[in-house]
Amino acid sequence: MEPKREPAREEKRRDLFIGVMSGTSLDGVDAVVADFGAEAPRLVGHVHHQLAEELRQVLLALAQPGWDDLHRGAIAAQHLARAYADTVAEVIRRHDVAQEDVRAIGAHGQTVRHRPADAYTIQLNAPALLAELTQIDVVADFRSRDIAAGGQGAPLVPAFHRMVFSGPEPVAVVNIGGIANLTALPGAGDEHAVTGFDCGPGNLLIDGWAARHLHEPFDRDGQWAAGGTPVPDLLAALLADPFFSDPPPKTTGREQFNDAFVERHLANRALDPRDVAATLTRLTAESIAQGIEQFFPAAAEVLVCGGGAFNPTLLKMLERACSPRPVASTAKRGIAPEHVEALAFAWLAKQHVDRQPGNLPSVTGAQGGRILGALYPA
Repeated sequence: MEPKREPAREEKRRDLFIGVMSGTSLDGVDAVVADFGAEAPRLVGHVHHQLAEELRQVLLALAQPGWDDLHRGAIAAQHLARAYADTVAEVIRRHDVAQEDVRAIGAHGQTVRHRPADAYTIQLNAPALLAELTQIDVVADFRSRDIAAGGQGAPLVPAFHRMVFSGPEPVAVVNIGGIANLTALPGAGDEHAVTGFDCGPGNLLIDGWAARHLHEPFDRDGQWAAGGTPVPDLLAALLADPFFSDPPPKTTGREQFNDAFVERHLANRALDPRDVAATLTRLTAESIAQGIEQFFPAAAEVLVCGGGAFNPTLLKMLERACSPRPVASTAKRGIAPEHVEALAFAWLAKQHVDRQPGNLPSVTGAQGGRILGALYPA
C-alpha cells in the first residue's frame, strides 16, 4: 500500500527588490534587500560601504559649479555605479539571495544639482553600467518625472513612510541625512492628505564644519558640538533665512546650504569653532521643530531616521526643541533608522515595475500621481 502523502506546504511568495542609496551626506553606500511579498515590507539584508575618499571629494566638488563638470561628472558616475555594484554583490552574497530572484534594483544616484524652479534635477549615476555589472534590472532617475509634472521632485520617501509608519495618531517622520526632510502623517480618520517637505540642513553643515576644523568627515556622536555652546545671535541669523518660513512644497540642497552660507554669517564674528559646531547642530534641531510647529502642529510624536539618528547631541537638542512631543527612532515602529531610505528606493523600484505611482502630489506639488523612474533591463 502506497504511503499517504502529506499535502505540500504552500511556500510563502517572495517579491524581492534591492534599494541602493548614497545620500547628500556622502557617508557611504547603503544597499538593502527587501521582500514585499507580505503585508508589510520585510528587510532581508543590509550592507553599508564607505565611499572611496577620492570619489567622495570629487562628488562634493561637483555639487558646486566648476571646471569641466560634464567630463568629471560622467567619470564619477561610472565609479559610483561600480561602488553600487560592489555593494549589491555583497548584500546578495552575505544574505544568501539568488540574483535571479531579485526583480529590480532601485538606484537613486548622487544628487549634484536640484533645481525644480528651473525644471531639472541631476543625480549622477550610470544605471546602464550598473545593470551590466549586476545582471539585474535597474530603475533609476526617480525625480525627473515628478518635476516634469510640475512637482519639486522631492521628497519622495513620504509615500513609503505612509505605508510603513501610519497609525491612529498624527506622526511626523523626520529623515536627517545631509538635508532634513519631514513627512506629516495625519493619522486615522483624518481626511487631510499626507504632506512633506525639506526642513533645511540636516548633517551637511555640521559635517562641513567638522571637515574644516577636525579634518574628519563628521562630528562623531556629536561630541565636539557637545563641548560647545550655541551662539544665540548667530542661530537667530541662520534661522532668519527665508527658506525656513517658506510654505511647502519646498526642497533644498547644497546649492543653498553650504560652507559659503555659514561663512556669510560668520563674517566679522570671532567665535570658538566648537561653539559654531554647537550652533549648526542646534540649527538642524530648531529648523525641524519649527517646520513641525508651523506646518504640522497636530503631530503627536516625532520619529527620526537617517544618519542624524545616531548623533546623540543632535537628538537631545531635537527632543528639547520638539517638547512636549516625544522624539524616538523609527526602530520603535520596526525599521532601523539606517534602513529606511534605501528601503524606500527599493519600494519605488517596485512601484515602477508594477506600473504604480510613486510620488505624492500633496507632498511634491505635482499635477498628479506618476510612475517614477526609468528602467534599464539586465
